[in-house]
Amino acid sequence: MKLAGLTMYDLAPVRAATDAWWSGLAKACRQEGLKDVPDQLWRGGAREDLWRSPDLLLSQTCGYPLLKDFTNHLTLLATPIYDTKGCDGPTYRSLIVVRDDSPAENPEDLRGGICAINDWDSQSGMNVLRHTIAPLSREGRFFGEVKVAGKHHLSIAMIAAGEADVAAIDCVTHGLMARHEPESLAGTRVLCQTDSAPALPYVTGIATATDDQRRLRSALHNALADPDLAAARADLMINGFADLALDDYGVMLDMETGAAAAGYASLQ
Repeated sequence: MKLAGLTMYDLAPVRAATDAWWSGLAKACRQEGLKDVPDQLWRGGAREDLWRSPDLLLSQTCGYPLLKDFTNHLTLLATPIYDTKGCDGPTYRSLIVVRDDSPAENPEDLRGGICAINDWDSQSGMNVLRHTIAPLSREGRFFGEVKVAGKHHLSIAMIAAGEADVAAIDCVTHGLMARHEPESLAGTRVLCQTDSAPALPYVTGIATATDDQRRLRSALHNALADPDLAAARADLMINGFADLALDDYGVMLDMETGAAAAGYASLQ
């Protein structure tokens, strides 16, 4: 049996919607003639293990680690279009979030503060924030401390609890939290937005045959038209798919090299 996992936005309040979305996608995959389509999503451990698995049928990944570490493991299928503040077509941004009582009026005011990130290989939580802060850095430094929260919603919780001053939060995650669990954003506010980049792509394993890649893309687009999936799509804020190329994600590496050129190669 193949593996499928949609781990990137698998927040507890939308887990039922994620499962419903997969159920419809699995049906569409079978209708396209794909074999060994799993009934349930993989939630078995580190998502990197899933992305490296030779049995991977379908998943979603962040574009930054895709470019940095997984081009030999994953094939881009399609880029989702989300209906939430910060998204424009198949692109998304991060929202720079602070405590609601923070005196900060712009990123410069965050100098010397404590920054929370979801992970070091995150486009939305680290790379785009580094890109934003790079022009403001002095001798390669800006923040007083950087803490790794592990996930975006945990970064927000750290800010609300006074354990961090700022974090860059994927606007889709923030939108899902605002819609389905608004109390989780209590005590925080959005200071500003970052520059945009292509949204988190749906992918398959590198070993997936070309014909099966075509069937997967067709299944994704067919699921968008399935009226039985309308509620799940609305809950997940999925509004469409775009056919982007891997080169379109190169803006993420441009952000990395631009920060390095500004003397801010590492978020600190």
